[in-house]
Amino acid sequence: MSRESTESEIDSHTTSTDRSTAPEHDEVDYLSREVNLLKPSTPFMRDHLKIIWAGFIAWALLTFGPPVLTYFAPATMTAELPVIGFPAHYFLVAVLSPTSSLVLAFVYSRKRDQLDRRYGIDHAASKSRSKSESEAAVTDGGSVE
Repeated sequence: MSRESTESEIDSHTTSTDRSTAPEHDEVDYLSREVNLLKPSTPFMRDHLKIIWAGFIAWALLTFGPPVLTYFAPATMTAELPVIGFPAHYFLVAVLSPTSSLVLAFVYSRKRDQLDRRYGIDHAASKSRSKSESEAAVTDGGSVE
């Protein structure tokens, strides 16, 4: 591979990841793109994957953190909390895990909405179908609205 072709690939990659020059959603044919979780093929997929991985890491830490801490530091985690009188591990599992799941779902929905706005994705446009598309959905087993 020549140096010129490598530089042109770098330049094209740099301009494609720049947010100001990101192509509109309508201009990218997502159906013909390969979906790869380790190497996303479009800027939208890369940004969406960053949100997904950040949420997954946060979920794993908040879900598995208290049991792991209890395993490695049982004296600290089984000590009673002074204000409510419950053991720390019980409080973390009973309160932190469900609450963090709700907060993570809210944060994901906000981040996804921001990402959709950044790339010009309008979900209302996909909901409005023509009559022939609705009929096709019914013949494919869909329901009539």
